[in-house]
Amino acid sequence: MGDFGGNRTSSPGWGIAIVCIAQFVVVLDATIVATALPVIRTALGFSAADLQWVITGYSLVFGGFLIAGGRIADLAGSRRIFLIGLGLFGLASAACALAWSPAALIAGRLMQGLGSALSSPAALALLTLLSSAGQARRRAIGWWTAAAATGGASGWVLGGLLTQYLGWPFVFWVNLPIGIVAMLVAPRVLPVGVRARGAALDLGGAAMATAALGLLVYGLASAGQRGLAAITSWAPTALAVLLLLAFAGRERRRSDPLIPPAFLRSRAIVAANLTALALTGTTTPAMFLAILYVQSVLQFSPARASLLFPVFNLAVVAGSLSAPRVLRRIGARLSLVTGFVGIGAGAMLLVALSPATAVTQLLTAFALMGVGLGAASVASTHTGTEAAEPARQGIASGLLNSAAQIGTAFGLAVVTPLALGGDSPSIAGFRIGFLATCGIVVAGILVSLLTPGLHHNRVDRGTAKDDIGHHGDGAGDAGPVSEDSRRDDQVRRSERLAAV
Repeated sequence: MGDFGGNRTSSPGWGIAIVCIAQFVVVLDATIVATALPVIRTALGFSAADLQWVITGYSLVFGGFLIAGGRIADLAGSRRIFLIGLGLFGLASAACALAWSPAALIAGRLMQGLGSALSSPAALALLTLLSSAGQARRRAIGWWTAAAATGGASGWVLGGLLTQYLGWPFVFWVNLPIGIVAMLVAPRVLPVGVRARGAALDLGGAAMATAALGLLVYGLASAGQRGLAAITSWAPTALAVLLLLAFAGRERRRSDPLIPPAFLRSRAIVAANLTALALTGTTTPAMFLAILYVQSVLQFSPARASLLFPVFNLAVVAGSLSAPRVLRRIGARLSLVTGFVGIGAGAMLLVALSPATAVTQLLTAFALMGVGLGAASVASTHTGTEAAEPARQGIASGLLNSAAQIGTAFGLAVVTPLALGGDSPSIAGFRIGFLATCGIVVAGILVSLLTPGLHHNRVDRGTAKDDIGHHGDGAGDAGPVSEDSRRDDQVRRSERLAAV
C-alpha cells in the first residue's frame, strides 16, 4: 500500500512548472556542453580520444542509474529524491565549471549523470501526482516534453554565446541559478510523493541493473564509434546481456522485485517503452548525421550550422503542445503511428539531400521529424505512466527514461557505421544512414500497434479506472477532481495492484 501523506498542494500549476524547469535544465546541459567541446578540448588539454568521455561518461551514469533512481523515488518519496538529485546536479555543475584538468571535468560529469538519474524519474512521477488522469495529465506531459525540447533548442544558441563571450565554464555555471531557484520553490509547491510501505530496495538487483544498463550503453556507443568487431563493443554488450539474464532470474525469486512482474505483463507499459526506444533510436542518429552533413558537405561553419537545428527543437515543442488534443481524439495508438509517420517523412527528405539541395528541404525535414517526435513522445510517456499505480510511478518513469537512453545508443550504433564507414564522409554514406533510420521508423510503427487502442483507454469523468494491465488512456476529459477524490482513486489503484 502506498503512503499518501503530504500530497496535498494548492498550486499544482507551480509544481508542474518546477518539474518542467528541472527537465529543461537537464536537456539544456546536454546540448550546451556539446557546443563547447572544441573550446574545452583546447583549454583543458583533452586528447581527441578522451574528449568523448565528457559526453559518454554522463550518458553511462545517467542511463545506468535510471531504474535504481526510479525505485529509490518510490521508496523514499519522489519530492525528497527530486531535491537530492537536483542538488547533486547543481553541485556537480559547479565542479565542472571549476575543473582544472580532463579528469576533474569527467568526474564532475559523472556526478551530473547521477544527479539527473535521481531527479528525472522523480520529476516525472511528481508530474503524474500533480495532474489528474485524463486531459489534465496529457496536457502536463505535453508541457514536460515541450520543456525538454526548449532546453535542447536553447542549448545550441546559448552554448555558442556563452563560450564565445564569457568562456566555457559558464555553460556549467548557467545551471546553478536555475537549480537554486527550483530547489527553493519546490518544497512549497510539490507533494511529498507516494511511498511504497513495507518495501525495501533490492540493492543486489539495483547493482546488477545499473551495471548491465551502463555496460549496454557503453557497448552500443563504442559500436557506433569503432564498429561491432571491436572488443570494446561486443564484450561489454555480451556482458550486459548476461547480467540482464541473471537480473531477470533474481527478480523472479524476489518477493518485492525492483521491476514488478506485472509491468512486464502489461501491454501498455511494454509498448510505451519499446516506442520510447524507437523514437530516440530514429531521431538521435538522424540529427547527428545532419550535423555532420551540414558541416562536412555543405561546408557551414559551426556557428552558422547551429542556427539551423533549433528548428527541430521548436517543432518538438509544437508537436508536444498539440499532442494532448490529438491524443484525446484518436488515442495513443494512432498518435504514435502518426508521429512515426512524420519522423519517417522527414527522414525520407534527408535521404534525398544533395549538395545542390536548398536549405529549406533540410529545415522541412527537421520540422516534420520534430512535430512527429513531440506528438509521439507525449503519447508514449502518457501510456507508460498511466498504466502504473501511484506507488510505482518512479520505477515506471525510470524505465521510460532508460528505454530512451538505450534507444539513443542503439540507433547510433546501427546507423553511424553504415553512414560513416568509409575513410571520409560521403553523400552516399549519409543517404544510407538516413535510410537506416527509416527502417527503425518502420519498426517503431509496428511496435506502436501493440499499444491499447482508443476503445480500451477511456477514463470516466472524475475517476481513473486504469489498471496495471488494462489501463485508461484518458480519452475522455477527467474534469476537475478534488484532492480527496484523487487520493481515494490512488488508494483503490494501489489495492488493485497489490491484488495482482
